[in-house]
Amino acid sequence: MREIGPQDFVETLRAATGSKRTPYHLFYSSLWDGYVRDPALMVIPFDDHLTHRGDGVFETMKCLNGAVYNLDAHLQRLQRSAYQVGLAFRRGPEALRAKVLEALEVAAQPNCAVRVVLSRGPGGMGVSPTESEGSALYILVYGGGEPFMKRHPEGAKLRKSRVPIKPPVFATAKTCNYIPNVLMKGEAEIWHVDFMVGVDPHGHITESATENIGIVSKKGRLVFPPLDTVLAGTTMLRVSELAQKLESEGSLKGVVFRPIREEELYEAHEILAVGTTLNVASVVEYNGRKVGDGKPGPIGRALDALIERDTLENEALRIAYM
Repeated sequence: MREIGPQDFVETLRAATGSKRTPYHLFYSSLWDGYVRDPALMVIPFDDHLTHRGDGVFETMKCLNGAVYNLDAHLQRLQRSAYQVGLAFRRGPEALRAKVLEALEVAAQPNCAVRVVLSRGPGGMGVSPTESEGSALYILVYGGGEPFMKRHPEGAKLRKSRVPIKPPVFATAKTCNYIPNVLMKGEAEIWHVDFMVGVDPHGHITESATENIGIVSKKGRLVFPPLDTVLAGTTMLRVSELAQKLESEGSLKGVVFRPIREEELYEAHEILAVGTTLNVASVVEYNGRKVGDGKPGPIGRALDALIERDTLENEALRIAYM
């Protein structure tokens, strides 16, 4: 076993890092208040409670044509999540917002994703939050993915998950403790489907690994689970607002947030998976049974087009950094 000294540490990191499926463009750490572009240097201290306890909160935003979309909604949710677990960025919310935009400007990538992580910070290997010396902020600018329906125009497959659901107090905070989400995504890969959905002890659906799930009901309403049981997805909330256009045209008979029984998935006109990266994905199969006629439905297609246009054209929600 060899001991690695400071001089060859970076080269050792580079050799261990290897190639990345996703390009990493820029990393910021508040611990040194600076940026690095070399993926081998995108590291955090092992004694940060983020690494050995999952003690932190995060948000991911997409950027298109040199502008970040829906930034303030994401940062407001980040602050709510941080409040729920007793975290605070010492420089305040305005400084955090400015740092995100600065990182995007420095990265100079017109089309990308940006992940913002607020951690408990370094300080020890125990479980007590008070042993950390103070919160830390990490920002990663990396390659963003294409919307789901562009990659899979045939639609998505969904199954019921066996992973125990998160209790509401944890489900409604976007924390870095993602073991249930990881296991759920693992289930999807085992079953060769795109998404899994949780079902609570009362038989109501919850959410997927990283997506909100909704339906177009038999009565023609767009329905999502109540916000006190799932993460309040920024895309889900924006889609529910954009759906008012379809309501005014007569395509929908309203948008509601209420408990959704699992059996309603078998009866629904359409099932939708909604998220920041995928936009709106139309589910064409649930537990091996066709949804509707087994093809992407008109409401899902229309909402996917509306959120895509909103992302590209809504100047009120797009903040330019280039």
